Amino acid sequence: MNDLHLDLPAKHTVLRSFAGHLEAQPDDVYALLVGWLKQADDDASRHIRMLTDPDERFIVVEGDWWYRAEYRVRPEAEQVSEVEAEQVSESEVVAGSVVEFEIINVAQTAHWVAGIKARSVVQNAPAEFGRLLTELSDELGAEE
Repeated sequence: MNDLHLDLPAKHTVLRSFAGHLEAQPDDVYALLVGWLKQADDDASRHIRMLTDPDERFIVVEGDWWYRAEYRVRPEAEQVSEVEAEQVSESEVVAGSVVEFEIINVAQTAHWVAGIKARSVVQNAPAEFGRLLTELSDELGAEE
């Protein structure tokens, strides 16, 4: 793919999805995640492209000819009654953040070949996502 867009191309396959909780405000998690991904790009031997939508806390990363990763940071609200919700601000109701991550095959030609090429990425993804959450959590804990 030559052009990077927030919207998925018509032809795509979600290969793997993950979600994890962090005890921090969504805006803080999002800002740190953007920085972490930019640093990973700087450290990588291959070039990746990244596009962000701060209002939606959404990040798209593409690399290679088939790879697309999407990250979303969503608020995770505490369970509160309607009366309690009216008495506190949104930031007091948010218990933390959910980080969502998807690996997507966006190859427009030889789409099936990308599934084979993606095996090692998909296989390593659980450990990599766990490491990401640990590093973000450690960093966010250090900032408090």
